[in-house]
Amino acid sequence: MRENAAPPVDPRPPATTAHQGDEHGDAPARRFPLWLRLAGAAVHAYTALGSVLALLVVLAAFEGEAVTALWLGLAALWIDGTDGMLARRARVKETIPWFDGSLLDNIVDYLTYVFAPVVLLWTTGALSHSWIGWLLAALPLLASSYQFCRVDAKTDDHTFLGFPSYWNVVAFYAVVLDLSQVVVAVVLVVCSVLVFVPVRYLYPSRTEALWQVSLSLTVVWLVTYAVLLLQYPDPHPVVVVLSFAYVVYYLAFSGWLTARAAHRRRRAARTA
Repeated sequence: MRENAAPPVDPRPPATTAHQGDEHGDAPARRFPLWLRLAGAAVHAYTALGSVLALLVVLAAFEGEAVTALWLGLAALWIDGTDGMLARRARVKETIPWFDGSLLDNIVDYLTYVFAPVVLLWTTGALSHSWIGWLLAALPLLASSYQFCRVDAKTDDHTFLGFPSYWNVVAFYAVVLDLSQVVVAVVLVVCSVLVFVPVRYLYPSRTEALWQVSLSLTVVWLVTYAVLLLQYPDPHPVVVVLSFAYVVYYLAFSGWLTARAAHRRRRAARTA
């Protein structure tokens, strides 16, 4: 070897220390107090509780306790409607960055909004126990499997793209209003198709436009949900109308959100 030869180059990357910044030269990651990290973990556990409720819904459905199943579904709705707010307050993305809360939320939502409601539709006789019933039961499961894997299922302006898999709502009305198998079949087919149609739907707790109005009306709808369960099997017509009024608002407002987004795209295309 020549005396002035360059020393061999170590191919390994340089070691880093606990006090070194990240690859962009930023400041070291902030350390959060233990209580805040525990709060974040508690929020994730709160979200995960929805999976247990989904199991209880299925068990109640097979035991013929449809009303109990719907009460459990209401509890799951409450968790899903509040865990996001709690997660933001606990700053879970910062305090527990290695845990994917969005994935957990999707898993729980699929169980509580899709799988368990379809089981309830089957056990209550809302679906015929024939090959047609099997096919109809498969439609929401398959359509929602596709939707839950779309990266754009939730848009940047906080709306849902495509029917947001509210099969729990379909099951609720099917049981409370004792809808016929034909009506349920039509609803399942139409809503399954709408999963693939790029219509924007209101995200009650996140859509900024008329946020306070939408959230207030959603709370009213949840109250009517509970009242209808208390009145089952003889729901009062006024409560039914109030409940459906929210559905009409939801669909009309979603149509407006879709039209507004289309207008913005056309305007952006003209100015490009």
